[in-house]
Amino acid sequence: MAGVRRERHGAVGILTLDDPATLNAMTPALLGELAAAIAAETADRGVRCLVLTGAGRGFCSGQNLKGDLFPEGVLEGVMTHYWPAFRAIRECAVPVVVAVNGVAAGGGCSLALAGDMIVAARSASFLQVFSRIALVPDLGSTWLLPRLVGRQRALEMMMLNEPLSAERAQQWGIVREVFDDDGLRAGALALASRLAEGPTRALVATRRLVDDGEHETYEAQFRRELEVQTGVRDSADALEGRAAFRQRRKARFTGA
Repeated sequence: MAGVRRERHGAVGILTLDDPATLNAMTPALLGELAAAIAAETADRGVRCLVLTGAGRGFCSGQNLKGDLFPEGVLEGVMTHYWPAFRAIRECAVPVVVAVNGVAAGGGCSLALAGDMIVAARSASFLQVFSRIALVPDLGSTWLLPRLVGRQRALEMMMLNEPLSAERAQQWGIVREVFDDDGLRAGALALASRLAEGPTRALVATRRLVDDGEHETYEAQFRRELEVQTGVRDSADALEGRAAFRQRRKARFTGA
C-alpha cells in the first residue's frame, strides 16, 4: 500500500515516499503519514538528520488528481492535510536533505524546495506545471522559489512550464550536487551523515535565523542573531566546539 517507508542509517533517518505507481503523487493519507514519520523519527534523539526521497522513477508528481480528495473544500483540506507535513519539514528538529530522483512536479517541486538542501539524480527534473492547467503555484512555491533563484528565474519556471534539468537546477542554486542515478542514495547519505555529525542545535537555529531574516531589518536581525547565540553558546556542542578548536582537533558533536 502507498505510504512512507522508514529506514535508519546510523544517525540518519531515511523517509521514502512509497507509491511508485503514481510517481508518489500527493494524497491526504500520504502527506499525513509523512508528517507522522517526521515526528516519529525526530522523537529519537539518535536521529541527527533526515533524508527525504521517493520510490521508483520519480520523487513526487504533485497532486493526485483522481477523486475528490477534499470534500471540505480545497483551502481547508490542504491546510488540514498537507500543511502539517510541509511545516514539519521546514521546522524540523534536525536538518533535512531532499534526494530528488526523477521528476519533482507541481506540488512535488514545492515539497522538494521545503527541505534544507537538495541533491538530485542526473535524470531528475523540476517542473512547476501549474500555469499549464491555468492555476497559480501553490504549496509554498511562490515563497520558496524566488528566495532560491530570484524573481526572474522563478517566474520563468512558473510561467513557461519548461522542465528544469538537474544540471541547470544546480547552476541556479536549487540543487547542491548532482549524482549519477545509481549514486544518488550514497551521495545523499554522505551529505546527511556529515550534517548528522554537526552541532544539531546550532544548525537548526541557523536555519531559523535565515528564514526569519527574510522579514527583518538589518538591525533587528543583527540583534536576533545575538539573542539566539546567547541561547546556544553554552550548549554541550558549543563547549565541545570551542574545546576542539583550542586543542586543534576535530569536534565530536552529540546534538546536545
